[in-house]
Amino acid sequence: MSEGPVLIARDLTRYYTVRRGAFRKPATVKALDGVSFELYHGRTMAVVGESGCGKSTLARLVTMIEQPTSGHLQIEGHDIASARRKDIAHLREEVQIVFQDPYSSLNPRRKVVDILAEPLVINRKGMTGAQRRDAARAMIEKVGLRPEHIDRYPHMFSGGQRQRIAVARALMLNPKLVVADEPVSALDISIQAQVLNLLSDLQQEFQLAYLFISHDLSVVRHIADDIMVMYLGRPVEQGDGATVFAQPRHPYTQALMAATPRVEPSARRERVMLKGELPSPLDPPTGCAFHTRCPFATDLCSAERPELRAFDGRLVACHHAETVADSR
Repeated sequence: MSEGPVLIARDLTRYYTVRRGAFRKPATVKALDGVSFELYHGRTMAVVGESGCGKSTLARLVTMIEQPTSGHLQIEGHDIASARRKDIAHLREEVQIVFQDPYSSLNPRRKVVDILAEPLVINRKGMTGAQRRDAARAMIEKVGLRPEHIDRYPHMFSGGQRQRIAVARALMLNPKLVVADEPVSALDISIQAQVLNLLSDLQQEFQLAYLFISHDLSVVRHIADDIMVMYLGRPVEQGDGATVFAQPRHPYTQALMAATPRVEPSARRERVMLKGELPSPLDPPTGCAFHTRCPFATDLCSAERPELRAFDGRLVACHHAETVADSR
């Protein structure tokens, strides 16, 4: 297995042109604007933030559903922009996705064996039907279901069981990278823990790299090795998960973590109140996009956009990171 990163993103952007009527100029939405990170075998990078921050756009780029507007995206050492069609087809086998809703991501008219065998039918032309069935049976056991379950239909399973089937389908081609797009948000709390434990066990067994997309920091806390907090398409804080959770240094990260329910009184944080609503991506604020809601904002924040810089063991995009740190 390669010791290099599975995934490298450098200044990744994705812009969309939005028409706003016959008498107004089209607007440019910067859904993703300058994202850089590396992801290695056996590690989990969590991407967190409110709806509209760019998490799902990043997932579409990594899974090669869409192409970036600019920047570089490398998977297993191959630059997506310059890769040949044959290489792209191979890389799509290396990157698989687990969707949010297990009730809509599985075809209700097909048996589990056919759902699991479909990636093999498409990508493993030399396999016989019996071999595909054996592979499906082996994988269904890997995710904690019984072999006879492969002859049932999705409606015969609970939500947690369906998500296990979705995980099994994602692993049928032995990928190196799995994009988990809110994989437990549609499940009951008790079932969430079971699925997260399953993902951790599979990661250890297969040395999988996870790009874990979520808005739920209580979930991210238990699975992430690294974390990237995003706001209106840009990273505002990223680094080692334990470091960021212990001492968040961006006011937006602090607000997200303070809003996360915690059982232990000693772990509760002083509430950081956000002012106003999330700005429209069609008309983002000047300077730091977060300054309209930030309790530490100054004139500098509205005039100049802060770049990510190394501070206190992580990267932070804040003009006043020192002040934020001293306030805690």
